[in-house]
Amino acid sequence: MNITEFFEPNLVKKYDSNGPRYTSYPTALSFHDSFVNDDVIKALKTTPNNKASLYFHIPFCHSLCYYCACNKIVTRHSEKADEYLQFLFEEMSNRQSLLSRHKVQQVHLGGGTPSFLTIQQLTNFIAHLHRTFSIEQDAEISIEIDPRNLPLDYINHLSNIGFNRISIGVQDIDPKVQKAINRVQSTDFIHALVDRVKEIGMGSVNLDLIYGLPHQSLTAFAQTLDRVIEMDADRISLFNYAHMPDRFAAQRKIRDHWLPSTEQKLELMQMAIERLLLAGYVMIGMDHFAKPSDELAVAQAQGKLHRNFQGYTTHSHCDLVGFGVSSISHIGDIFSQNRKDLQGYYANIREAGNAVCRGVKLTVDDQIRGYVIGQLMCNLSVNKTRVNQLFDIEFDHYFEQSLNALQPFITDGLIENGKQQIHVSARARFLIRSICMSFDAHINLQNTQRYSRVM
Repeated sequence: MNITEFFEPNLVKKYDSNGPRYTSYPTALSFHDSFVNDDVIKALKTTPNNKASLYFHIPFCHSLCYYCACNKIVTRHSEKADEYLQFLFEEMSNRQSLLSRHKVQQVHLGGGTPSFLTIQQLTNFIAHLHRTFSIEQDAEISIEIDPRNLPLDYINHLSNIGFNRISIGVQDIDPKVQKAINRVQSTDFIHALVDRVKEIGMGSVNLDLIYGLPHQSLTAFAQTLDRVIEMDADRISLFNYAHMPDRFAAQRKIRDHWLPSTEQKLELMQMAIERLLLAGYVMIGMDHFAKPSDELAVAQAQGKLHRNFQGYTTHSHCDLVGFGVSSISHIGDIFSQNRKDLQGYYANIREAGNAVCRGVKLTVDDQIRGYVIGQLMCNLSVNKTRVNQLFDIEFDHYFEQSLNALQPFITDGLIENGKQQIHVSARARFLIRSICMSFDAHINLQNTQRYSRVM
C-alpha cells in the first residue's frame, strides 16, 4: 500500500466532521439509565456464546497526562488499589455462576494505568481470576503499562504470572512535547522494555503513538517514528489527539496555539503512515499497524477482523464482559456500563453486588446496522448478500436512505455501490467513520459535538 496514491487532503477536509469511533453500535451516547442489572443477568443466561473476553478497568495513575481522556484517578498511594481490588474481586465473584459456561479466551487490563498495581497486587488479581473463571490455557492475557515508575524486571514478573501481551504508551519522544503533555519518560528505557519482552519470549508488544500533540513537527515526529520502528514492536497504534478541553479538564493545560493546525496534523499522519508501511507494517483498520504475520493482519486479510471497546481484535465470537469502574460490557444483544465514579462504584458493589448504571438492549435494526458498520470499519466492505441472508432483509430497500446519504462519496469515487457489495476504496480509508455515519440511525438524535473530529 502506497499512501501517496490515495491520501488526498482536499477530500479529507471535505468530509471531516465530528463523529463516533464506532467501538460499538449504538455508541455509548445511546445508553440510558433505565437499563438495570437484571438485563445483564438475562443476557448472560440467554447469550448463544460460550466464549468470553474479560476487561478490567484499573483507574489509578501516578501522575496526570494532560492529553488523556480516560477515566482515571491520580494518586501516589498504592494502598488505594488494595481497596479497589477487594471490590473488583467481589464484582467478579458475583458474576461467577453466570459465566460458568463461558471459556475465557482473552483478558485485558486497561485504565488508567494498570501497571500502577504492584507485582503482589497483580499476583493476587491473577490468582482470583483463575479461581473465579475458566481461563483457557492459551488465553491472551494483556496489560497496558506506563514505562515511568517501573523497574526493568517488572516485565519478567508479568510473564511469570501469566501475561503474554503488553502495550506501552510512547506517544512521542520529543522532550518539548513530553513536557507539554506532562509525560516525561526515557525512550532508551522503553526500548529496553521491548527488548526484555523479546528476550524472555513473553509474546507480543504494542506501542502507542499520538499525532496532533502540542509542539509536534514533521522533523521531530520523524525521529519518534524512527526510534519506534527501530524497537521492532509487533503492533503500533497511531491515534489522533482529540482536543476537547470543554469535556476534559486536564486538556485545558494544553494551549490551543501549541497545537498543530489541521493541515499540519494531516501531514504528520501521512508521514507516519508512509514510514510505518515502508518499514513493513500492515495497516489495520484506520489507526493500527501490525507485522504481516500478526493475527490482526491475518484476520483482516481473511475478512474476520472485529472491533470493540478495546479496539481491533480477532475475538468476534466472544462476549465482552467488563469489570471495574466505568467498564463496558457487550453480551449477546445488550451493552451495559458500570458506574463511572469510584465512590459510586464502591457503594453499588457494597449494596447490590454489581455497579451497572446504564446500558441499552439492541433492537433488530441496531443489530443489522451494527453488523454493517462493523464490516465497514474492519474490512472496508460489506457483502449485501451476506447481510440479506443473516437478517432476512433486502439490503438496497432496507438501507435506501443510507445509500442516498452515501451518494457524495460515490460521486467522488470513494465508494463502489455494487449489486452484491459496497466497497470502500483505499482513498477513503481515513474517512471510514464519516462513511459509517450514513448507516447510523441514532446520530441525528445526538449532539455530535460530544464526539471527536474524524481526522
